Amino acid sequence: MNEMTTYRWSFLEDVSAYQDAGLNAIGIWRPKLVEFGEERGIELIRDSGLAVSSLSWAGGFTGSNEHSFLEALDDARDAVRVGGALNAECLVIISGSRAGHTVNHSRRLLVDALRSLGDLAAEHQLPLAVQPMHSMFTREWTFLTTIDQTLDVLDRCDHEYVQLAFDVYHLWQEPRLLERIPQIASRVAVVQLSDWSNPPRSENDRCLPGDGEIPLNEIVTAFAESDYEGHFELEVWSQKIWNSDYQKLLATCRSRFGDLFCR
Repeated sequence: MNEMTTYRWSFLEDVSAYQDAGLNAIGIWRPKLVEFGEERGIELIRDSGLAVSSLSWAGGFTGSNEHSFLEALDDARDAVRVGGALNAECLVIISGSRAGHTVNHSRRLLVDALRSLGDLAAEHQLPLAVQPMHSMFTREWTFLTTIDQTLDVLDRCDHEYVQLAFDVYHLWQEPRLLERIPQIASRVAVVQLSDWSNPPRSENDRCLPGDGEIPLNEIVTAFAESDYEGHFELEVWSQKIWNSDYQKLLATCRSRFGDLFCR
């Protein structure tokens, strides 16, 4: 379970509730961890027995969030060190939007950053998981909107610890997706799950698996039957769900997740 799904809870509430719900892994959202205290949070995770499926996020290397390239790179280095201490399975990387740059220059900034971070990530055994997003998110989040664009970045980096974050919500409409999953699965560090309500009314209008249009069973099965070895992580950005009863939500999520593997 990614902490963004239970947006209103604190880091401590997330960890305690996920344990009580019998979940085996947590996707950590950095702002919650920072608010709780990184050192305290690292210790809490170690005591909890929860695996860390991902740490989100670092990036913004294009300057779209008003930080310079060097500031973004320094922040990413800090995130790598924290992710390593958490024994996280990956650090999600979001490039930043074009921010007035050409596509080529935006890509160059991202590749330069990933190359700079790659050896540090290897030292901490923390894959960097580059995340493409649906085109509706290009203004604020990233210029990467397809698998091929992201694989091109990975190929240019040519580093074992630079991989792909596969969020089904962003990528489910890719052509020939089910055919491609066995080809890319070994390069995927985390698979994030939610569902698509048509049409989305905002950027935060995802829904629980089974309540939308994404063929999640087929996608999950394709990953499970290929070389993918990471976690499947429920990450649902939804104003409606954020205002719901989280205890009931966790029980529903467990049930829905189980259904994906039982059909």
